[in-house]
Amino acid sequence: MKRILTGDRPTGKLHIGHYFGSLKNRVRMQDEYETFIMIADVQALTDNFNNPDKVRSNVYEVLLDNLAVGIDPRKTKIFIQSMIPEISELTVFYSNLVTIARLERNPTVKQEIKQKKDLFGESVTYGFLGYPVSQAADITILNADVVPCGDDQLPMLEQTREIVRKFNSIYGNTFNEPEPIISNFPRVKGLDGSSKMGKSLNNAIYLDDDSETIRQKVMGAITDEHKIKKDDKGNPNNCTVYFYHEMFSQNDTEDICNECKKGTRGCVDCKRQLADNIIKVLGPIREKRMELQNNKKLLDEILMDGYMAVKPIATEMMKKVRNMMKIDYFS
Repeated sequence: MKRILTGDRPTGKLHIGHYFGSLKNRVRMQDEYETFIMIADVQALTDNFNNPDKVRSNVYEVLLDNLAVGIDPRKTKIFIQSMIPEISELTVFYSNLVTIARLERNPTVKQEIKQKKDLFGESVTYGFLGYPVSQAADITILNADVVPCGDDQLPMLEQTREIVRKFNSIYGNTFNEPEPIISNFPRVKGLDGSSKMGKSLNNAIYLDDDSETIRQKVMGAITDEHKIKKDDKGNPNNCTVYFYHEMFSQNDTEDICNECKKGTRGCVDCKRQLADNIIKVLGPIREKRMELQNNKKLLDEILMDGYMAVKPIATEMMKKVRNMMKIDYFS
């Protein structure tokens, strides 16, 4: 079986953007691939270095969300990034292969630096600028074949592939070049109509939101700004609510689209239908999450099992790396 490495930053609970962008694919692919999910606490600290309690507490939130959507720990190993020190060691070696200019050109990093201007001001930390290098180490410490990701993460994966090519050309063939797998919804819009739903943007529907919270959020979602009255003709392509209908109301989207264009569907009724459909999908996920959240012993056992599966692979990979780099003294 080919090997998958994917992961989440523990900076908050996961939302429907994660669900359609990655989690649904993970559940499906765990039967087809050898699957590893990393909870990226080290990466989360690059922009939450001043709030370690937030990162630590959200490790379990991310774990719960993965389990609640259907990740089976008997098939998929879930581990914490910081528990595998070989990743940090490999990051140091990779840092010699990447220029500052190349990191600054990475469009994903550039966009995230803009979003975090309040945190960094004019002085971005070395750790944040260099996190694509760490991400390359995350992927290659397990020599993953494929990486599920959204389209906004493609520049990050391409940087990993560049690093792998350079390492292999200098030291000899050591790592695979990982390939991306893109979901049907690689980027989910926020409730405010922005191009991306984000934990830090206050525009998300979370997997553990209750029914009333979901209804309130959906009723506040942005629609076609030119459709003012109920019988105005609308343009579904300009409507965030219709975008969500394409995810949650697939059997009805043709009727929804036609009624909107004809002016026979009002936005309030459209939002109510959407909220009902979201609740139907997220309800069972929330229930399973609530069943698991008080079983700390089980959650710790799952994380320890993941560590025990990953640690030997990482150890062997670093032995190979040191050998290829001629720094395996006294071995």
